[in-house]
Amino acid sequence: MKRLLFCLALAGCTLDGAVEDERPDTCGASGYQSLIGQPIAAVTLPADLNMRIVGPGDIVTMEYDASRLNFETDEMGVIQRVTCG
Repeated sequence: MKRLLFCLALAGCTLDGAVEDERPDTCGASGYQSLIGQPIAAVTLPADLNMRIVGPGDIVTMEYDASRLNFETDEMGVIQRVTCG
């Protein structure tokens, strides 16, 4: 009986559905989501855009800049993710 109560209590601790990233879109990343899947070399971006391109294994600074746009690419230079930071 104790095991059943423990299992029921534990089942109540599960997440219902996916957890979404709730950080505010302070850099306008939502406006660049359509670029996912495209080669970064083929994309034209504004010259004054506060951004960085990060590939696999790249060394990056760890400070968070809410106004900076991050383009994360795969080994082939294809955009996989666009985030603020």
